[in-house]
Parts: sequence; structure tokens; C-alpha cells
Amino acid sequence: MDELGGRLLQEVGERGWLAGLKQVGRIVEEATPESFIFVSSKEGYPPKYEYVVVRSRELVGGEEREVPVLCQVTGVASRSSAYTSKLDLDALERVYAAGIDDANVLCTARALGYLAEEDGRKVVLMPRRALFPGNPVYLAPDWLVREFFSYPPGEGIYIGDLVSRRSVPVHLSVNGFRRHVAVIAQTGAGKSYTVGVILEELLRLGATAVVVDPHADYVFLSRTRDMGRHEHSDRVQVFRNPHSSGRYGRDQLDNVRDLTFRFSEIEPDELASIAGIPEQWANVRAALREAVKELRESALDYTLEDLLSKLEAKGRAGRKSAHFARAYNHLRRLLGLRVFGTYTTPVKGEILKPGHVSVLDLSGLNEASQDYIVSRVLREVFRLRQVGEFPYPVFAVIEEAHRFAPGGRERGSTLSSDIIRTIAAEGRKFGVFLIVVTQRPSKIDPDVLSQCNSQIILRITNPLDQRAVAEASERLGAELMQDLPGLNVGEAVIVGELTRAPVIVKVRRRITREGGADIDLVEELRKAREELQLAPRAYSAEGLFSEV
Repeated sequence: MDELGGRLLQEVGERGWLAGLKQVGRIVEEATPESFIFVSSKEGYPPKYEYVVVRSRELVGGEEREVPVLCQVTGVASRSSAYTSKLDLDALERVYAAGIDDANVLCTARALGYLAEEDGRKVVLMPRRALFPGNPVYLAPDWLVREFFSYPPGEGIYIGDLVSRRSVPVHLSVNGFRRHVAVIAQTGAGKSYTVGVILEELLRLGATAVVVDPHADYVFLSRTRDMGRHEHSDRVQVFRNPHSSGRYGRDQLDNVRDLTFRFSEIEPDELASIAGIPEQWANVRAALREAVKELRESALDYTLEDLLSKLEAKGRAGRKSAHFARAYNHLRRLLGLRVFGTYTTPVKGEILKPGHVSVLDLSGLNEASQDYIVSRVLREVFRLRQVGEFPYPVFAVIEEAHRFAPGGRERGSTLSSDIIRTIAAEGRKFGVFLIVVTQRPSKIDPDVLSQCNSQIILRITNPLDQRAVAEASERLGAELMQDLPGLNVGEAVIVGELTRAPVIVKVRRRITREGGADIDLVEELRKAREELQLAPRAYSAEGLFSEV
């Protein structure tokens, strides 16, 4: 037997299956290695999501041995033969008056597996033998549950605690991020808060991350909840374009740097793609290249306006005037991109800095400008890792991912769609790992979502979004899908390679300040009344009103 399995069984033996553990029921009816039903008492039944343990005989190290199988209660119901719908109310009252109480509690449970060791690492194996009716079911001890959902400090990140056991912390496997992660929830369920917790942990581990932040949700990662500085604050930097109005003033943020791109550095073919000039329009693209060449010969630097003037002038005469005119009409679209400056912010060395989290604050920019920035930065991040110029793995966090990599009829309509799909398909080979964040999984490119082998799913009530999540996740069973609408704010179902078994957690409290938290509307209105010296009155049921 492996050392870990022997230690666990020894601990079980020392505590005693019957003497040391609390029995909460017995298995009844049909039982499989994956699931079973057990009867419990009205006073002592375990609630939904609670963890129980049963005995099974499995092959361990080539020998058949008894192992503790951890299981989770997936449903609770009560039944009675006396209190039946065939009786009317008067008959039921007589049954109640007679003191008849034959109700029992039926619990359904699914097996999560048993712990073993392979190649020196702790793994979870699923039982292969049937669980027999009549066998006792015990409340799982904390030490066993903790073994399932913990990792060594350097291999795991602390995400929160079990919903059913707040005394048991849950850690996510760092190696689970290698196959990409999706964080999914409807608005207000806590997805950005959860991502903030993940970023805090990645900072602790010295990770390098680039965060696409359309709404300035992460710009206060360098600050504690009370706006103090924390130990990793110097490794958080915020990049924003000078043209952006921004959600917060630059004086409110730490380590703010400009994010601009020098227009004259953009190659003609890239300009054509950005402007939407199709590749088959060879003559129009050739006209654009000619205009750019002439500008570069006459000046070291030039602007979009300079290029438009050149195209407009060349479009007035000559046999190729129509091609220049078409190029001019398409290039005018770029006037809406408020991202160009006198220099280009380097990705290597500034945005991509070892052990730093770089937040791209896109708030205050239009969608076209945001799209261009995301495309430009992610392409360079991927290139640097692909050619080996940046030696450290990179986590790419994309908030509002459905906007940058849309699905359906809009699939491929954004500049950043291609690079996000490329990272989803090939990023893990080159050490670029996606964390896509969305409240509309039904609107994201399914190729991107399906490549995320782990999901952190908070509350979802929209049927279309639920269906999209179910199609993307092979590990999210029907039972867990049914639980999604009933999750409270900050509670999440986690499945995939991040955890040894599907788990429902209460996300821990953040250390850093949340940038995108909802305002306290009651408090803000109270302040407004005081400042404006208003004395509003509340109406009563009689139509009268009194002071609030």
C-alpha cells in the first residue's frame, strides 16, 4: 500500500469507524460506485452539500483493502406512509392527534473518491466496487475533507471555505491553471471579486499577469480594503491611455503608466486589417502601402491625420485614384481609436514585467479602442512567450471576455478574437494561460470557452447561459447545474483540474480593495439629502406622510 493511503487508513483505524465517527444513516436500495441513497434520522440527518464517508474495498498497491470513500450529499427529502396525499385534511389531523410520526429522511449522495499516492503526489481515485445496502454512512471528519481540498502552500491558492464546512479551507491547484480557467456568473454574483482573490494569490506566488479591465474593477489591487498599502503593492501597475477619461482619477491610483501606440510604427498590412480592408482588395492595400512608403521617406514620424491627408491627395487624380479613395474611406474609421501617441508603450519590460500584475485600465475608452489595445497587447505577449524572449509563464485575465471574443453571428468580428482563440488553443504550450471572465457565457466564442478545462461558476439563472456552461464543461453534472440558481452571492461551484473533486465554496474575503463594487445607494441618497438640506416624507397606508 502507498504511504499516504496507509497513513489515512491508520488514522481512520485509530479513530475507529464506529467509535470515532458519527453515524448518520445506512445505505438502502440500489447503490453503485458513483452514487447511493441512505436513510437518516429527522434529528441527525446531514444537510445538502455536507460530506459523508463510507467504507469500500478497493485495490490499493495491488492488494484489496478497505478505504474511506468521501461522498457529498446531493439531495435531502423526507417521506411518510401515514401522511399521504390520499387522506383529506380531517383525516390528517386525526393522524397527527394520535401522535403518529413515521417520517424518515432520504439522502442522496455521490462518491467523490478516495485518496492515494502516485509518483509521490496525492491523487483522488474513484471507487470501482459497489457500495452495499445496509452499510453505515458516517459524517466525514474534518481531517479527511481537508486532505481532499488542500495543497501545499507553493502548489495551491486559498480560494475560500467549504459552504457546508466553514472550518475547512479550500485550495486550488496552481497546475490546474495550465488548461485555462473560466470564471462565470451573472452580474452582482461576485465574479470580479473572486478574480481579485485569485490575483492576490498569484501575486503572493510571484506570478506575472496581464489583466484586461474594461470597467476599472482591478485598479486598486495595490491597496488594502482601508486604502493602505500591502506587502505586494509595488508589484501592481496600472496602464491607461491618456485619451481615457477613466473611472477613477490618476491621482487616486498607484503606479499609473501611459498606454499608447506610435502610429507611424504600424505596418501597412496591419493598418489595412484594423481598418477592415479585405485581403482580396489587393489594389487598395497596395495603394495604402504606397502612401505609407512616401510618408516614411519624407518624415521619421507621422500621424493618422497625415496619412489621411496623403491618401486624400492621391485620391483626387491618377489612374489609381479610386484605390486611394477607398483606402482613405476605410482609414477614416480609425479616427475613433483614441489610442495613438508619440511613442509605443513596450510590452516587454513594462507591461510584461516578471512577478508583476499589470492592469490595463480601459475604462473611459470606446469599444473599438478597447478592442485594439487588447489585440495589440495580447499578440505581443503571446509572441514574446512563443519565441522565448520572456522566460516566465504569463496569466492573461480577460474581463468581459464575451465582448472581445464573441460567439454566434458576431464570431470573429473583433480584432482580439483571433489572438484569444489562438491562446486558448495553443497558449498552454508556450506558457500563456487564460482566465476568461464573463457574465454571458452564451455570447462568448464556444471555442474559447470549451478550451477552459476548469470553471469557477457563481450564480447563474439565465437558461441560455446555463446551457452554454453545461456544454462547455464535461465535469459539471446535472445535479450541480441545478444548484447554480440557488447559490448565494460569493458562493461558487468549482470543477475541473483546479480541484481534485467538484466543490462548492464560499469565496474568502479579499485583502485588496475592490474597484468595481456596487455603491450603497441608501447611504449615497442619505448624503445627498444632507448636502441639499432636504427633508423627504414617507407616505403611509392612510395617504398621510411623515418624516423619513
